[in-house]
Amino acid sequence: MARFLAALAALATGFAAQGSNAQMPDPIDEVLVDVDAGTLMGSREDGVLVFRGVPYAAPPTGDNRWRPPQPVEPWAGTRAATAHEAPCTQPVDTDTTVANFGGVNGAQSEDCLYLTITAPENAQGAPVLVWFHGGAFFLGAGSLGSYDGTANAKQGVITVSVNYRLGALANFVHPALDAQDPDEAQGNYALQDAVAVLEWVRTNIGAFGGDPDKVTVAGQSAGGGIVVNLLSLPSAKGLFDKAIVQSGSLLLPDRPKAEAQRMAVEALKTIGIEPDVTADELRAVSAQTFAASEPLRAGFFFTPDPGFKPTSTIAALRAGSETDVPVLVGSNQGEQGFAAARTLAGLAGDTGAPAFLYRFDHTPAFRTGEWKAGPIHSAELMFTFDSIDRSSWGGERADAADRALADTVNGCWVAFVKMDAGAQSFECADGFAWQSYRPGGEAALIGTGGLTMAPADALPDGPGEGAATRDE
Repeated sequence: MARFLAALAALATGFAAQGSNAQMPDPIDEVLVDVDAGTLMGSREDGVLVFRGVPYAAPPTGDNRWRPPQPVEPWAGTRAATAHEAPCTQPVDTDTTVANFGGVNGAQSEDCLYLTITAPENAQGAPVLVWFHGGAFFLGAGSLGSYDGTANAKQGVITVSVNYRLGALANFVHPALDAQDPDEAQGNYALQDAVAVLEWVRTNIGAFGGDPDKVTVAGQSAGGGIVVNLLSLPSAKGLFDKAIVQSGSLLLPDRPKAEAQRMAVEALKTIGIEPDVTADELRAVSAQTFAASEPLRAGFFFTPDPGFKPTSTIAALRAGSETDVPVLVGSNQGEQGFAAARTLAGLAGDTGAPAFLYRFDHTPAFRTGEWKAGPIHSAELMFTFDSIDRSSWGGERADAADRALADTVNGCWVAFVKMDAGAQSFECADGFAWQSYRPGGEAALIGTGGLTMAPADALPDGPGEGAATRDE
């Protein structure tokens, strides 16, 4: 055996010598943390602690497909948490070097309910940011470089970045599934995953030095839509104390269950599945088949459920029955969505907890030829996370102005996360006082030179639009 291992080592050494950049990875600087299911081994990196591929629910495969997230089975010994698990199943390019519009390429898996945790070392009572990625509800992953939590951790904030179920494996109802446990929530599996994450954080974040009573839920695009929906879910109440919605002010009524079922039945016909299919037969269809089918891949939106989702968030906001927490919300100059963000801010901040409204206006110098109408959808991410060097959008092309603004904007997001949930305003950016928004009030403009307040009603909804019309 010793000779065999020595031969393998020699082969590895020879391979490394032949390849211009090939080398063995550096040894892991191990750190151990005990969570409720067992011991995790993460790593110390760049002065912070990182845990990748942390399970927060059992794999949603086999009989667990289209069921509420189930508890993680305890494991024996120490579980390595030093590499990301595969993103949730989604359509990707056949060229594995090309990312889809959600930033994902290569392998994916239906077994995907994992977290990435980035934390300060020796933290005690640290506030927590739980991040839900974008991707139109059928693309994306929480492990992308734009969402790197290192800058947050260096300022005392723990980041928990989430994978949640996507597409037809997330937003799906069908007559064949109606025979399941009548007390079991149906549909909205991505939202059920989001609640499961928050329950996991409530139970386990103290082991990483986090405060389970200081949890901010945050997301961009579809992830912002997840956050908006959390504001009206009874099971999420009390699991977070603030919310951030970036370009994701999803203020739509839910799709009636009967309509979503009809759409699912019709879409399944396109892959040869008849309406009389059984639940077992549906669960036998491969996850890749759902992702490859254009009529099925995006799922069928959120649907009412009497126990889990009794109302839409727009209805709850209008009734004043939403979870009343401070909300930070906005959009980018080069996309539509500011009117919806302003509406959300007005409804969320009308009484009780405040809302803070922004518009992101900075276009990096290396993007001016492409973004002629201003920063486009997702452009703010490498600034709110200060992740320029880890984001595929930044890197060496970023200049000093970009880096200075990333430091400023990330500092403001961190200040909001750290803000007392009972406060009505907060300060960031060396003294900038970010005032709360009321209808007819002001929004923070985030430009190359920093932040300024401006009348929100005068700001257009997007490129080429006039002043945004009120639509509350």
